Amino acid sequence: MEVTSNSVKVDVKTAPRVRQNIVRLLILQLRPHQWTKNLLVFAALLFSLHKVSTDVISKSLFAFLLFCFVSGCVYILNDFVDIKNDRNHPEKQFRPMASGALPPALALTFGALLLAGSLFSAFYFDRLFGVVLAVYFVLNVAYSLKLKHVVILDVMIISAGFVLRAIGGSLMINTPFTPWFLLCTMLLALFLAISKRRHELLLLQADKGTHRKVLDSYSSELLNQLNTIVTTATIISYSLFTFTSGRTIHLMWTIPFVIFGIFRYLYLITITDKGGSPEKVLVQDKPILITVVLYAITVAGIIYTFEF
Repeated sequence: MEVTSNSVKVDVKTAPRVRQNIVRLLILQLRPHQWTKNLLVFAALLFSLHKVSTDVISKSLFAFLLFCFVSGCVYILNDFVDIKNDRNHPEKQFRPMASGALPPALALTFGALLLAGSLFSAFYFDRLFGVVLAVYFVLNVAYSLKLKHVVILDVMIISAGFVLRAIGGSLMINTPFTPWFLLCTMLLALFLAISKRRHELLLLQADKGTHRKVLDSYSSELLNQLNTIVTTATIISYSLFTFTSGRTIHLMWTIPFVIFGIFRYLYLITITDKGGSPEKVLVQDKPILITVVLYAITVAGIIYTFEF
């Protein structure tokens, strides 16, 4: 059966399929495969097992979902701004808007509604958390529109986003965060951001400026030096965190996991040329995935044993 309106024919039987396809594209546009970055929201919960309850867990999960939705809105705006450049990228050309499968106007409208609902919910449950979430969005919008073209500052903005996730998770469950923990978060995020730039530089070395203008300001030598500085600072900062955070000194037994995880990631980005998508490395590389799981179990076990 077909319905004709203004010379446009619509097959009623295929309409539900079209709607399902649009919904699928909108979900893909939110990049759910990158939501693993928002797992940092649960860090405060991991280090606060004495507060664990159904209410605390639900609040952490709620904070995680809101960061996922808002970060998805940022991805929509970012892909809209970069749509022309993404079409020149060997991997990003297949994204919904870049490929032409998803109309940009529809994606932007969906993003605006999702953002409004997410920010309203955040402010309704906790004003400070709402402020953090709003700052996170504004900072990332500034990054998408301008700051991603500023050398050095671009990777620092990415790092700041991870710090805001950690702060947001702490605020939602009313748990104080230590400066050492935030410093470790910032440095580790810098490491991942620099590694991603290095991967992009190698991937597009033939014409690196056609995708990200800022890549013209980087070189492999510079990025390798930055990574050397950041990895060293990360290991030292985390070690100091385990000794001076006011928690049990037995957290020092988790230092080897951090060292191995960083070394393993360095191996992947230098020997196998991976690192373009940290979220993929986390779930696809078994040694890193096992390390993260063992780290979380060890931290939980130490805190449960020595702080309860």
